[in-house]
Order: sequence, then C-alpha cells, then structure tokens
Amino acid sequence: MQRVKKLAVLILIFYCNQLNAQTNTVSGNVVDSLQQAALQGATITLVDSNGVKLKTTSTDAQGFFKLVTEKNSLREVIISFAGFKTKKVQLTYNQLAHEYKLGSLYLYPDVFSIAEVIVKGIKPPVSFKIDRQVFKTSQFAAAANGTGIDVVRNLPSVSVNGQGELSLRGSTSFLVLLNGKTTQGDPAFVLNQLPADAIESIEIITNPSAMYDADGKSGIINIITKNGVEDGLMVQASVMGGLPAFNTYNNQRNKYPHRHGADVSAAFRKNKWDLSGGFNYLRNDLAGYREGDVFTIINNIKTSFPSTGERSFQRYNYGGRLAAAYEINKSNQLSAGFYMGKRFQARVADLLYNNQRQDLSNGNSSSFTYFNENTQQKEGVFSLANIDYTHLFADKSKLVFSALYERADLSGLTSNSNLSYPSLKDTIQYTENPSGNPLNAYRLKLDYSKKVGNGNFQAGYQYRYDVQDGRFLYLTKIAGTNNFTIDPDFTSNVKLTNHIHAGYLQYGAKVKRFSYNAGVRLEESERNLLFSLNNQKTKLPLTNFFPSVQLRYEAWDRAVLKTGYSRRIKRTNNYELNPFPEREHSETLEQGDPQLLPELIGTYEAGLEQSFSKGSFYVTLYHQQTKNPIQRVNKIFNDTILNRVFTNAGRAVQTGVEANFTSQVTGVWQTIVGGNVYKYDIKGAIFNGAVAVRNNSWVYSINTTQSFSLPKRWMLQLSINYLSLRATAQGEDGYFLTPNFTVKKTSVDKRWSFQLQWLNMDAGLKKSNRQRITTYGADFYTTTNYVYETDQVQLSLSFNLLRKNRKINLPVSEMGEKEF
Repeated sequence: MQRVKKLAVLILIFYCNQLNAQTNTVSGNVVDSLQQAALQGATITLVDSNGVKLKTTSTDAQGFFKLVTEKNSLREVIISFAGFKTKKVQLTYNQLAHEYKLGSLYLYPDVFSIAEVIVKGIKPPVSFKIDRQVFKTSQFAAAANGTGIDVVRNLPSVSVNGQGELSLRGSTSFLVLLNGKTTQGDPAFVLNQLPADAIESIEIITNPSAMYDADGKSGIINIITKNGVEDGLMVQASVMGGLPAFNTYNNQRNKYPHRHGADVSAAFRKNKWDLSGGFNYLRNDLAGYREGDVFTIINNIKTSFPSTGERSFQRYNYGGRLAAAYEINKSNQLSAGFYMGKRFQARVADLLYNNQRQDLSNGNSSSFTYFNENTQQKEGVFSLANIDYTHLFADKSKLVFSALYERADLSGLTSNSNLSYPSLKDTIQYTENPSGNPLNAYRLKLDYSKKVGNGNFQAGYQYRYDVQDGRFLYLTKIAGTNNFTIDPDFTSNVKLTNHIHAGYLQYGAKVKRFSYNAGVRLEESERNLLFSLNNQKTKLPLTNFFPSVQLRYEAWDRAVLKTGYSRRIKRTNNYELNPFPEREHSETLEQGDPQLLPELIGTYEAGLEQSFSKGSFYVTLYHQQTKNPIQRVNKIFNDTILNRVFTNAGRAVQTGVEANFTSQVTGVWQTIVGGNVYKYDIKGAIFNGAVAVRNNSWVYSINTTQSFSLPKRWMLQLSINYLSLRATAQGEDGYFLTPNFTVKKTSVDKRWSFQLQWLNMDAGLKKSNRQRITTYGADFYTTTNYVYETDQVQLSLSFNLLRKNRKINLPVSEMGEKEF
C-alpha cells in the first residue's frame, strides 16, 4: 500500500511538472498608425507578473513577432520603436490554446506636452524606418497653397536652383514614387501636379533596394498622400489669392503677374469600397528680368553681344483625379485610377542686344543694336489610367499585378523676332518653331513576397514600353510677305521607342539587433531612334546588373548605425537625343546627341540615426561614382549664336555628408535644420575628345525651418533655402537663396485655417531669388544673371472635414511630364 502511495505521489509530481513545462506563445503584428504599414525592427519585450523582463525580440519585414516561453504568469508586452510612443499591452491568457494572440498593434508618433503651451497631436517632423527617413509635411507651412515641389525643397539634400530644377544630393536625376507607385516623369513636373495640402509625408530613400526601378541617379523620393485608419469621409479644400506684384521689373508684356488657385480633395471608405477624387487649379505667373554678357572669337574676330531685358513667365495647370479600390474578399483586392490634366507655360525673353565686332589683329571695330522679342510656349494634355490586383495566399504570401497606360499630347511654339532699334518697326528676322511630340507609354508589373525563415523574400518582373513620335519645324518668314519657308537644317521628325525588361530577387531579415536586406536587379533594354527626314536609325541594346545591400545595427538606445551600396542608372530622353538644333532664343540653339549613353552610378553610404525625447538627428556619409556623366555644354555655332549640346563627359566623383537635426527646443519653438556638403569632381573629354574637361568644387545647401506656436492657435514660421555656388563642366552656377515667412491662424475646431505668406523675401536687398550662370571655353564666354520676382504676398483659406481621414491614392502623369 505504501508503494502505491509513493507511486501516486510521483505521478502527481510528474504531471505538475508537465503542466509547468507547457510552452506559451505570444504573437502579434506591429503597424505604423499613420502610414498603415508594417514596422520592421520594432522591439518587443515580454514581462512576467513580477515585472521581470523575460525575453526580447524584433518584428520582421511584415511587422510580425512571436515569443515562446514556459512561464505561465505573464503580465504584459512592451513595444518600442524610434520616433513612436512606447506601447504596453496587458496579456489575457487563452488556457486551452496556451497562446496570447494580440492581433494588430498600432504605434503612434511621440507627442510633446509642455507646461507653458500644451501642443496636442504634433507628429515628429522626422522619423526613421528600415531604409528611409520620413518627413511630415505639416511642419512646412510656407509650402501650403503650393505644390509638391514647395514641400520637397525644405528637406535636407534637396535644393532648387534659379531655373526651377529640383536636385537631390546635387543631381536632378531621381525617382519619384506616389504612395509607393513608380512614376517616370521629370521630378519637378511630377511634383508640380500635386497640391501641397494633399501630401501627408515625404520619404527620402538614398540607397534603394532591388525591388525599385533602377532609374534615378541620387535615389528615390516617395510621396505619401493624406491617410487614416478607419472607415468614413474626408474632405479638404483651400483657396489662394496673391496680392499685386510689388516689383514687375518694368516688364512690358507681363505687367501684371496673376497668382491664384484652389484645390479640393475627397475620400470615402465604407465596407469594401474605398473611393477618392480631387481637382486642383493653380495660376502662378512670375515677373523678372535677365542681364547677360557673351563674346565669341572666330578667325581673330571678337564679337560681343551683351543684353538686358524682360524674362517673365505666364503659367497655369489644372487636373482632375479619380481612384477606387474594392475588397473582393479577404484574399483579393482590386484598385484603379484615372487622371487628366493640362499644363501651360509661356516664357517671355524680350532683350536689347548691343553687338560689337572687333578685329583683334588691328583693333578696328563696329557696333549694331537690335531688339529681340522671344516667346517660348509649352503645352501638354496628360491622361493616365492604371489598374492593380492583389492576391493574398493562405500562407500569407502576396502577389500584386499592376498595369498602366499613359497618353501625353505635347506641343510647343517658339517665336523669335529681331527688330531694329529704337524704332522697333523694321523686322530683321522672324522665325517660328512649332512642334508636336505625342507620347504613349505602357507598364506591366508583377511582384511576389513571402515570409521565409526569419525574413521576407521578394521577387518580381516588369515590362516597360514607350513610343514618342516628335515633329519639329523651323520656319523663317519671307521678308515682305506673310509666307514662311522651312529650314531643313533645323527641321526634324524623330521617333523614339524604349523596351525595358526587368527582374529582381531580394531577401531581408533581422537577427537580434542586426538587420540586413540584399538583392539584385537585372534589366535588359533596347533604345531605337528613327529620323524620318534622312531615314537614319540608331539602336542601343543594354544589359545591366544592379546589386544593392542595406545593413543596420541597433547600437544603443534609439540609435542605429547603417551602411549600404546600390547601383543605379540615369536614362536618356527624347530631348537629349534629338540631333537637330532647336532655337531657344536669339543667342542659343539646343541640340541632342543620338549616340548619348546613359549614366551608370554606384553609391556607397554609411551613417547614424539617433532619436531622443524631443527630436532626432541623423548624419550620412556617401561616395558616388558616375560613368558617362551627361553634361549640357556650349560650343560656337556662329559669331552671335552658341549651341548647347548634350554630351557624355568621362567620369565624375562625388563625396559628401548630409545631416538633419530636429528639436522641440521649448514649448513654443521647434527647429529643423538640415544640409548637404559635397565635393564634385568631373574629368574627361567632350566633343569626341577634342576638348578636355576637368573641374571640381565644394558645394553645400542648407534648409532650415523655425516654427513658433503661439497662444490662441497662432503660428509663425520662417524657412530659408540656400544653395551655394557649384562647378559645371565648363563653368559654374552661382548661389541661390529663397527665404519665406508665414503667419497662420487655426480655428477652435481645427477645421478652418487662415494664412498669410511672404515668399522669396528680399526687402530691397537684391540677394534673393536670383542666380548667375557662367560657362566659358577657349573661344567663347557667357554669363547670365537671372533675376526673378521677390516679395510675393499670398493669402489663403483652408477647410478640413476630417470625420475619418483617409489616404487619397490619386494617380499622376508619368512619362509625359518628363518631356514637357
């Protein structure tokens, strides 16, 4: 009997031990509440009932985590991620399943609450993700009522010059995404289609992975439109009007610049439907003038032709967008979008020329004065349609199919009239350059992703095809008649087609504090050019290999060390390839090169990201090597005309550092300071080796925004954008400065806001919104100072109905904007 009792006790002890040894599972998904995207790299800490930290792990690429423990008395899970509020989740035990399924766990940005002024709902201006920096556009009040370009210009490493060209790390070649969707257009024109008030945040990706298109020398800018997390309605609208110009620079044809605009966006989500739409209109004229000095030397004859006069712009754009998404079931979703819009720009350059000819051998000279009236008009009507299908498999792998079609009707007219001076009655020469350049573009894309091991595997294929059939005429008016004759030397029909097949493989994972992402992209492309006047054909087949790798290490509290490498390409466009000269204005022809090669770029970078309670800081070192850099250079066409030609110029090297610091200094004052410093060195030869090129310089840009939140919902903001002098293949581009000041008042219910903007502040100092461009060679010299309108004052009124704020997934024109 005693033995039976002992055996029963042993069985009971064994059974209890087995109960205690029962494993328990804690799992869930961590989601960015604003972007509705998985947060990779979030730290998950499991705490028992005594407050002891048992285990720690990190989320994978899908934001998923799983912890296994043999302990039963568990209290909570602590979730933390740089730039977000730490979240604690109390655990409720499922005894039958021995698991804690927490589902989707949303993290929210840090909120500052200061004693003097309580600031509710402020999102951190900068946050970090696994491969990018994220900037909240609400921090840049001076961009309101403008376009996407007015927002982007405030970011570190981004700059805008006097010609309106947008640069990232000193290059105008970068890829623009809209809510992660690729666009192929010129960045400045794509961003000009988007009203600033529709943009929630902007992501900078300088070391992209293989899943992205390889286009874009300096990386990717991803535009995220307004978003939210729940069903319901979102409506927002704004209207803007500009005061009369304080200084029109004595312009005669554009005496009264007009500035006004309006935009409205709406989105509605209910059950399985997600609908959105928008319309925007912007008239944004610009007064200004230019002063230039040019000379050429041909056969020992020096010809100088300095000029001064009006350089102004009339410009407007409008467009409408519609988008719809339907959730067929939990595993299948369908979405589609449509866009149609128009852009128009008329650039006036009315210049007085004082020509002087001097024989350098004997000193004899003569002079001649004439007035040049020049207008360059560009117009484009753009339409685009896209459809996307997403399927989620039972194993949580995902397949996405996308198709896109774009049509762009592009046209232009340059009118050039040389008149006797001062009578302005006798026409010395009158020419017109009408052009038509319609474009059709297609894109098919298939992407697959699947969780493999501790990481995420991705693979995809993409086909791109575009065809452009351009007709460019050069007409000279026959003196004394209304008839024109065609000049065959400047007239051309150019047909360009591009075929690009691309495939990629990529894998990323996280092991404790170490994260990595590596991939490769293979692209096979064929470029065909046909010149119908002489039936000349050129063909350029290329096969390119684009590897990429990103490495990250969580070194200490809220700090990440990172490094990476990527290889990218800058492709040529129709404008750069057309070998027939086009008359831009009296002293300039522009000409492409059908043999032009694309640029190939390799970029290495390493850096640090550090978040703290009231802000963040990051710094990145980078080194970039470029093969076949494309340069626009000058050579002499005749004694009074320079020919601007696109050509490859050997190799270029760029080494630099970019940094950004943000801080809520006090309860009233928030500061954002960012910048980029780099050395650019280009060397090689141009014009088939006839001219050696060697130039280098240090370049820097600074962007800063100082915001002051005052009582009764008043806000003051000062922003300054500065781009230093930089070297080019044949000269230098001068500095460019744009300061802006904003006063904003928000209503009690936060639905209404009133804003006063003082843009391009100068106050008579003659320092802002002007830039000098200089180029020179052995037999020519040219320098031009472009002066654009300053001290523009705008008033605006905005309305927001945010019952349930939703992301507005609106399409934009892609290829057509590049050619505009």
